Amino acid sequence: MNNNHTSHTPEDLQQLAQEHLDQLAQIKADTGKIKTKQRLAIPQQEMPAQDPGQRRTNMSEVALGYFEEQALVEAERCLQCKNAPCVAGCPVAIDIPGFIQKITERDYAAAHQIINRTSLLPAVCGRVCPQENQCQAPCTVGKSLKDTFQSVSIGRLERFVADWHAHHRHKNSVDAATKRTEPPAATGKKVGIIGSGPASITAAADLRRAGHEVTMFEAFHKPGGVMMYGIPEFRLPKEIVETEIDDLRRMGVEIRTNFLVGRTRKLTDLLELDGFDALFIGSGAGLPRFMHIEGENLVGVFAANEFLTRSNLMKAYDTSRADTPIRQARKVAVLGGGNVAMDAARTAVRLGAEEVHVIYRRTRTEMPARAEEVDHAEEEGVRFHFLHNPTRIIGDDTSHVCGIELLRHELGEPDDSGRRRPIPVPGSEHLMEVDTVIVSIGNSSNPLLVSSTPGLKTNRWGNIEVDEQCRTSLPKVYAGGDIVLGAATVILAMGQGREAAAAIHADLQ
Repeated sequence: MNNNHTSHTPEDLQQLAQEHLDQLAQIKADTGKIKTKQRLAIPQQEMPAQDPGQRRTNMSEVALGYFEEQALVEAERCLQCKNAPCVAGCPVAIDIPGFIQKITERDYAAAHQIINRTSLLPAVCGRVCPQENQCQAPCTVGKSLKDTFQSVSIGRLERFVADWHAHHRHKNSVDAATKRTEPPAATGKKVGIIGSGPASITAAADLRRAGHEVTMFEAFHKPGGVMMYGIPEFRLPKEIVETEIDDLRRMGVEIRTNFLVGRTRKLTDLLELDGFDALFIGSGAGLPRFMHIEGENLVGVFAANEFLTRSNLMKAYDTSRADTPIRQARKVAVLGGGNVAMDAARTAVRLGAEEVHVIYRRTRTEMPARAEEVDHAEEEGVRFHFLHNPTRIIGDDTSHVCGIELLRHELGEPDDSGRRRPIPVPGSEHLMEVDTVIVSIGNSSNPLLVSSTPGLKTNRWGNIEVDEQCRTSLPKVYAGGDIVLGAATVILAMGQGREAAAAIHADLQ
C-alpha cells in the first residue's frame, strides 16, 4: 500500500515541502547540482487530502492536489534517465522527463504544452489512472528504493500541471502554444464517433484537428461517458469533464445526446444513408455482470453501474436539487474488489449508510483496485471482508434484501490472471445482515449495437475485434476503448482513440 501515508494536514505538507525546497536550494548553492544519491533521499510528497471525518459527509474531491512547493520538490526526485523507462510505461508515450524538467524550472505552461502533445486529458488521467501499474512501475527511483509506491509521483505532477493550466488558461500569462490549435482547412470528409468517453474524445479531437467534420453520438443526456456516469465527484469533479467537452465543441465537434446507435439509428444507416465516411465505436463496456446466485432479483440488489449512474450523472446525492430516486440503505454489502467497487462503497458512505462492507474473495494483495482508493475507503470507515464470497442473497417476506450468506475461502495456486485462485472452505457458510447489495464484479459490452450490425465480429466476451490500427471487420468502421479492451484505464482508451484516429485519417486520404 501507500507507504508514505501519514496524517499530516495540508498546511503541514506545504510547510514541509518548503523546508525541503530550502535544503535543495542550499545543496545547489554549495555544490552546483543535486547528486543522484541526494535525489533518492528526497521524500516522496504526500497528496494533501480532506480529513476522513469531513469527507464522509460531502461529495467534494478527496485529494486536494499538490501545492506548488510540493510539485517542485517531487519534480526534483526525477533522475532524468536517458532511457526514460517511464515513457515506455505510458500508453500514450508522454515525454515524462521533459514535462517534469519544466516543472523544476517553474515553466508550467511549457510543461502543459509537452503533455498536451500526446494526452488530451491530463487533469483526468492525473486523478484516476493507475500510474503505479503504468508509468511509475518502471521508474528508476522506485526500482532503486525497491518500492513502486516510492517512485516519482508522475500522476500527481501531471495533475498539478493540468490544474495550473486550467486555473490560468484564460489569463494572459498562459503561453498561447498551450491552447488547442484551430483545425486546418476542411477535408470534406464526415466521421461519426459513437460514445463520448476517453477513447471517443481523443479520436474526435485528433480527427477534427485533421480537418474532418466530426459528429459525436451519446446515448445519455450528458456527454463524457464513464467519466460522467461511473466515476464519483469526490474522485473526478464533473466540471473537469465538462471543460473537455466544451473544448471539443469549440473545435467544431457536433455532439448529439440521447442518441442510441443501434436503436435511434442503425450503424449501417449512418454510413449508407447519412453520408458518414467513417465511424469510430467508443461506446465502452457498460453492461453489468451478475453472479447468478439465488436472490439477485430481490428488491435492494443493484448493479454498481446503476447505483453510480444515479448518484454521479443524475445527482441523486443532491436531494435539494435532484429528484432522482436512490435507495436509503442502512447496511450495504459491495461485492467485488476493483475501483468501481471502491467507488460504490465510498458513495454509499456519503449517502448515509451506517455500515458498508466490501466482500472480496481474495486478499488485499490481489485486489485490482488502486491502493490509494482502498486506503481512502478504509479511512472513511468501509469494512473489508477478504477471502469471502457470497453464495446467496436472502430476502424477507416482502422480497426485500435482509441478509447475505458468505462462504470463507483460502488461496490456492495462481489462475490464468496470475493471481492465486480462491478455494472454498467447506462448511464455513455464515450470514451477514444487510439491506442492500451492490454487485461490482465487472462489465461486458452492450450487445445492442453488435446485434443490430451484421458482420461486426466480436470475441467470446462480446468485445469488438480490431486489428492493430483499430479497424473492425466492417469497412469504414473502427473501434477502441472498453468496447475492445474490456474494462481498461482512461489512458489506455485514449491510446486506442489516437490509433484509430490516425488510421481513419490515413484511410480517408
